[in-house]
Amino acid sequence: MTVPRVDLPMSTHLLALGTAAAELGGHAAAAGRDAPVPGCPDWTVADLVAHQGMVHRWATATLEGRDVDDAALEAEGLAAPEPTEWLAAGAATLVAALEGADDDLDVRVFLRDPPPPRQFWARRQAHETTVHAVDALAAALGRAPLAAETWIDPLVAADGVDELLTGFLTRSTSRLRSERPLRVVVAPTDAALWWQVDVGEGPPVTTRHAVGPGSAHDGSDADLVLTAPAVPTYLTLWNRGDEATAHAAGRAAEEALELWRATARVT
Repeated sequence: MTVPRVDLPMSTHLLALGTAAAELGGHAAAAGRDAPVPGCPDWTVADLVAHQGMVHRWATATLEGRDVDDAALEAEGLAAPEPTEWLAAGAATLVAALEGADDDLDVRVFLRDPPPPRQFWARRQAHETTVHAVDALAAALGRAPLAAETWIDPLVAADGVDELLTGFLTRSTSRLRSERPLRVVVAPTDAALWWQVDVGEGPPVTTRHAVGPGSAHDGSDADLVLTAPAVPTYLTLWNRGDEATAHAAGRAAEEALELWRATARVT
């Protein structure tokens, strides 16, 4: 039996957004503007900061019903004398806009099964910023970080898994496809939900399931089963590490993992 999304409080998403913005700025400064970003091939840290700062300003404009020039904003970020201060200013403005928005805000959203717009944008920007803050940490380390090296709350990680599996990958634009049907089960050991993703020639179909009596999964019909804690699962599914793959099982686990790494990407 499928279950509805578990909506985190707005305060949790805003805290995650602010924390991630600060982490991104700190790790970007430590890495240096010319350092490569392992999770974003062909990007330097300067590109990463300019991109994230642009996205914050674009999201703020969307909340306020304004149009912006994305390319001009990225150029502004690249030219900023103090890029991390420019990043922080944009993040603070976005948080203020979200805090001040009406609960019945009516603006566009772009994922499947979205929460109401104000909550959607807080959630989306929390995960956008968290994933790119992990990219900045990877640039500073010179490798993908382990879950224990991040600041990510398991509740936020599980929420980000849900957004990816139900919101992004089920869209018609998703590249996750397989000529042979594949079933992926994602069951974080410290989350209240688990997910089943059926991959075929059309858009993937994801169903949520509550953890509890009568809703267990045995993985017997799954090609890939991931049963790691939420944070390494989040990093692995967003292609920012492979720590959760140590807990992978299933009848075609390696095939499914290779397909995921190649096609389950948000661009």
